[in-house]
Amino acid sequence: MTIPLPNPSLNPLLGQPMTHRFGVFFFARGVTPNPLDIRFQEVSGLHASIKTRDDPTAAASLNQKKIPSGINYEALELKRGMVLGSPLRLQIQTAFNDFAFIRSDVLLTIYSETALPTTAFLFSEALPISWQIRNLDAKSEEFLIETLRLTYTRMRVLSL
Repeated sequence: MTIPLPNPSLNPLLGQPMTHRFGVFFFARGVTPNPLDIRFQEVSGLHASIKTRDDPTAAASLNQKKIPSGINYEALELKRGMVLGSPLRLQIQTAFNDFAFIRSDVLLTIYSETALPTTAFLFSEALPISWQIRNLDAKSEEFLIETLRLTYTRMRVLSL
């Protein structure tokens, strides 16, 4: 007797082909993420660096010692085909139309070939700082791509 293996090209939650091996989930005010707002074409800005300062106790030394003093995070950048009527779209419009902000926790989950989560990144208290639409070109048949940049207070790597 053989046990059928799941088709690695299908997303078991949405039943759609897994063209991307990651999902981005927005948790605003504890609300469950909307399926329209989890599929992004590209994510960048996964970068953190340790800030340092000179050790004042080593001032007389020839070798200057550095002390960690904090963490810098690069802005998280998300690209996707423009989705109208989604909760994330409303959150972006509220930020840029009314200058009113709703902070969200954002979970970036990376999946294996068999659609199982392997690693995740949790971005705490994220809010939009930039929004852009790709140039409009009447001769092009490409999708309208929007780019969203987020700042956040903390990034945690979660091992699954």
